[in-house]
Amino acid sequence: MPSSKLSKLAETLIGSEIVKLGADIKAKMAEGNKIYNFTIGDFDSSIFPIPQKFENEIVDAYKKHHTTYPPADGILELKNAVAEFIQKREGITFDNNEILIAAGGRPLIYAAYRAIVDKGEKVIYAVPSWNNNHYVHFTEGEHILIESKRENNFMPTADEIRPHLKGTSLLALCSPLNPTGTSFSKEELEAICDLVIAENEQREDNEKKLYLLYDQIYWTLTYGTTQHYNPVSLRPQMKNYTIFIDGISKAFAATGVRVGWAMGPANLISKMNAINSHLGAWAPMAEQKATANFLLQTSTVDAYFNHFKGEIAERLQRIYDGFQQLKAAGFLVDAIAPQAAIYLTIQINLTGKKTLEGKKLDDQTEVTQYLLNEAKLAIVPFAAFGASANSNWYRLSVGTCKKEEIDEMLGKLRESLEQLT
Repeated sequence: MPSSKLSKLAETLIGSEIVKLGADIKAKMAEGNKIYNFTIGDFDSSIFPIPQKFENEIVDAYKKHHTTYPPADGILELKNAVAEFIQKREGITFDNNEILIAAGGRPLIYAAYRAIVDKGEKVIYAVPSWNNNHYVHFTEGEHILIESKRENNFMPTADEIRPHLKGTSLLALCSPLNPTGTSFSKEELEAICDLVIAENEQREDNEKKLYLLYDQIYWTLTYGTTQHYNPVSLRPQMKNYTIFIDGISKAFAATGVRVGWAMGPANLISKMNAINSHLGAWAPMAEQKATANFLLQTSTVDAYFNHFKGEIAERLQRIYDGFQQLKAAGFLVDAIAPQAAIYLTIQINLTGKKTLEGKKLDDQTEVTQYLLNEAKLAIVPFAAFGASANSNWYRLSVGTCKKEEIDEMLGKLRESLEQLT
C-alpha cells in the first residue's frame, strides 16, 4: 500500500477536545438520555435569536441581490460603520486602512498569527484560553504558556508575563475570556500595556516589535459592576502594537452569520488582508451590507443589548447561586461570580471520591465522565483549554440554557454528589 503520510502539520495537529466531548454527549442523547448540555460556546437560536431588525436587513440585502464577491478587505460601508460603532462605544478611532473584515474572528486570528510569528519565535499566552495552542502550532512558534490562577480569576497578570517578554513576537490575550467569563481589571491591563510599551522601546528600529493580540469578541457582554477595558483607551501608544479581534458573533448571538473585524496598525492589517485574500475567508456580501446598516441603529442595538444581556445574566446568576448553596451544604464545588461573556467558571473537586458501586474517581477525566453519566451534566474541563489535566475547574456555557431547566439541573447534580463517599 502507498504511504498515507502527510505534512508534518497535518500529522501533528491536535483535534478539538470540545468536539471529542461533544461526540460523547451526542452518543448519550442518541441512547435516549436527557443531557443538560452546557458545553456549547454558541447560542440556541430558538432561545437567543439574532435581533429581528438585523434579520430583516439580511433578508433585504439578499432581495437586493447583494450576492457577488465583496472586496477582500471588506466593503467600505461596513468599515465606516465599524469605525463609528467602536468610536462611540469604546472611544477609540480607526481609519479604513486599519480595519479588516472577515468571516468571523477565527480567520482574523489565524491571519494575525501568520503575519507576525515566524517559526521558532516565542508566543506568550495564558491557559485556560481558547485555541492559542493550536494557532502557535500552525505557525511553528514556541509556546510560552502561563497557567493562570484562581486568585486572579484565571486572568494572566503582568508579573506572570514580565519574565517572558524578551525576544517574544506575540502576546495573545482575551478579555472577557473564553472559557472563564472573567475580565481584566483596569489596573492589571494598564500594567501589561506598560510592559509591552517598555519592551518595544528597548528594541532596535530594525527589530520586530512585540505585538499584542487582543481578542475582545465578548466585550459587549458584561454584567453587574464589570467594565470592559481595552489597551488603546488605557494607553494610546498601544495602538502601534495592538491587533483587536472583534465582530458580531457573540454581541448579537450571530455566530452563524460570520462577520468579524480586526483593527490594528495599517501595515499589519495590509499583510493580514493579503493572507486572508488567499484563504478567501471574507464575510458574505449580503451579511456585510446588513451589518453595516444595523450597527448604527443605536437605539435598536441598545434595546437589544439590554434584553439580551439581562437574559444571559439571569441564567449565570441563578446557576452561580445554586453552586454557592451546594458549597454551603458541604459539597466540594465552587464558582466564580459572573462577570462577562456567556460562561460561568465552576469547580467540581471529586477526585478520590467513591461511587455507590465502590469505584474510585481516580482523576479529573473520570470525574467529568461521572458528571455526564450520573448528573447528566455536560461541561467542559479547563484541560480542554490547555490547563493541567488535573485541574478541577470547568467552563459552563449558558448559550443554550433553558431557564426552566436550571433548578432541575442543580437538583440532579446534588443527587449525584450525595451518592459519593
